[in-house]
Amino acid sequence: MAKDVMEELREAVINYDEEAAAQAAKKVLELKMDPYKAIMEVLTPAVKEVGDNFNAGKAFLPELVMAADAMSAAVKILEKEISKEKMESTKKGRIVLGTVKGDIHNIGKNIVGVMLTTAGYEVIDLGVDVEPSKFIDEAERSNAQIIGASALMTFTASHMKLLNEYLEMKGVRKKYKLIFGGGPITEPWAREMGADGYAPDAVKAVEVVNKLMGH
Repeated sequence: MAKDVMEELREAVINYDEEAAAQAAKKVLELKMDPYKAIMEVLTPAVKEVGDNFNAGKAFLPELVMAADAMSAAVKILEKEISKEKMESTKKGRIVLGTVKGDIHNIGKNIVGVMLTTAGYEVIDLGVDVEPSKFIDEAERSNAQIIGASALMTFTASHMKLLNEYLEMKGVRKKYKLIFGGGPITEPWAREMGADGYAPDAVKAVEVVNKLMGH
């Protein structure tokens, strides 16, 4: 029976079925099975499998998003029975993500967010047109380790420098790793703006975050 429920959980993610994932998660709790194990040994590998398929061109972005949503639906139910400390250990790290002030492009950022989620990170997406202070306030509030900023226009990319300067001004620059990405940005330019890492695309973003987090 136990194996069947865990298989249901896995298949719900692989089949992008949010409702089935929630139902399977409820069964895990009803049967007094280990919710932590369900997250670490079933949900995480399942969503990673979809992420790997996306990287290999065997799955598309909507499927990746739906798989991540299915996992989130199950985790919301399972985490109620897991201590906060143990729940923290299911995540490789926490990232605050957003498109900088004056820029409303979000497709690239959204892909990065989903890819990082499927790679095991908790992503707090602030959306678009985000003030430097909002990135920092959220990072402080949520105890994030990384701040990721995106820009798709050259004139808005200069706001990335402001983000770095604001961190310095607040005296918290050393607390966070800064990653910049987006169309007009190059690695030398990102470094000049104060970034610790640069990602030209979503796959590279996961690699850079893993490296900065020591994974």
